Amino acid sequence: MIPFSVLDLSPVPAGATPATAFANSRDLARHVEGWGYHRYWLAEHHSMPGIASAATALVIQHVAAATTHIRVGSGGIMLPNHAPLVIAEQFGTLASLFPGRIDLGLGRAPGTDQRTARALRRNLMGSDDSFPADVLELQAYFKPTEPGQTVQAVPGAGLDVPIWLLGSSLFSAHLAAELGLPFAFASHFAPDYLLHALDLYRAQFKPSAVLAKPYAMAAISICAANTDADAALLFTSMQQQFVHLRRGTPGMLPPPRADMDAFWSPAEKQMVDHALAYAVTGSPDRVEEGVARFLDLTGIDELMIAGQIYDHGARLRSYEIVADIHGKLGRAGIAGDGKLRDAI
Repeated sequence: MIPFSVLDLSPVPAGATPATAFANSRDLARHVEGWGYHRYWLAEHHSMPGIASAATALVIQHVAAATTHIRVGSGGIMLPNHAPLVIAEQFGTLASLFPGRIDLGLGRAPGTDQRTARALRRNLMGSDDSFPADVLELQAYFKPTEPGQTVQAVPGAGLDVPIWLLGSSLFSAHLAAELGLPFAFASHFAPDYLLHALDLYRAQFKPSAVLAKPYAMAAISICAANTDADAALLFTSMQQQFVHLRRGTPGMLPPPRADMDAFWSPAEKQMVDHALAYAVTGSPDRVEEGVARFLDLTGIDELMIAGQIYDHGARLRSYEIVADIHGKLGRAGIAGDGKLRDAI
């Protein structure tokens, strides 16, 4: 069976603090490691009160220290916000502390609004122009140091830190194919280009020292519970969060509500339904059917699962249900070839 992995935004539930979010992430990571998930990624976002993972490398360290073998990494680091050398040093440090367990997923969006992006970067030069060169510079810092090399990543040089390119359009799919890197698509919030991006990546892929064949992952949101009604209610927290973000009023992850029609407009509902088109919610049987359809549709090598659920116990239960589904699908023979699972 293809690997299942976790995408965690370290959600801050309404009425809680980032400290609660970090404790919940640590606890979730321990549980999913025991349930057989392959990797645990955290995402860089800024100026969003409901997302605590802004200092992504620090939260990765927090999670990796609480686990023993699950891979931990970024999904992703927004590279335009940082000098490549800084990221090489941060992830070289993580790889030195947790050998063979650290992933570095890279995105080219700011992970925030334009005003905050300016505060992070001091300028807003286009990432489309600089991103490919920044990726190449970052890759170079992880290579063994050359004689006379004056700028070095210490630690970082000579370390095995797998680099992934992440995307929600075609840009990173093309770049990942050109560089022979693994590719992850953000279909948990941007469904439009998923299939086109996967086709482009596979068709244009050039073998590299990193990969002999393309390796594609896609993310979806899953909210699983014992009944369809329970899952639908839990899912309203994520739906509300999307609406607040589009209204320009991001906040804490709200508790579920049964009266969504009183909360959003028809246009907002249509927007959320579109953004979450690949989301799977419901009872175990319904979620199993939805996951199997998505795997059949995409032919991906790995599935990454996001789950913005207000109650921590319900969030744990959702990932536990999905772990059980993973086993059932594997026994049923619904699988990718997993050709590079151990390598990356």
